[in-house]
Amino acid sequence: MLTLNNLKSPKGAHKNIKRIGRGQGSGQGTQAGKGHKGQKARAGGGVRTGFEGGNMPLYMRLPKRGFSNAPFKTVYAEVSLATLEAKFDGGDVTKEALIEKGILKGADKRRPVKILANGELSKSLNFVNIEKFSKSAQEAIEKAGGKIATK
Repeated sequence: MLTLNNLKSPKGAHKNIKRIGRGQGSGQGTQAGKGHKGQKARAGGGVRTGFEGGNMPLYMRLPKRGFSNAPFKTVYAEVSLATLEAKFDGGDVTKEALIEKGILKGADKRRPVKILANGELSKSLNFVNIEKFSKSAQEAIEKAGGKIATK
């Protein structure tokens, strides 16, 4: 039984720290790995992130104009017809059914679903409350005798 008195770290979990500035015999005495003088050798020394030695930093040289829609774009959970062919025998295809069959995992469970036309579909499937279809996927579904019911 594991108790507080017999706990042990796994092998390799604890590594001895390098003790610097503890005399010449340690091998890390004198300058303690900081080289000879200069700003980075001083206590509290060093420069901020992005500092280029007095040059105008890159983040200040680049233009900051325009608009990017990237933070607002819609990311879809993509499902191929080949996957649906393998996992479904018929009936309704809903987001809940896709999650239940293990097709949607992780972050894809929260995303809207898009059906893509990768592969063939021979079964008649009814799609209920699926957000988006590619044109070729829609044609393949209708060709196989399936129906698309939107919200």
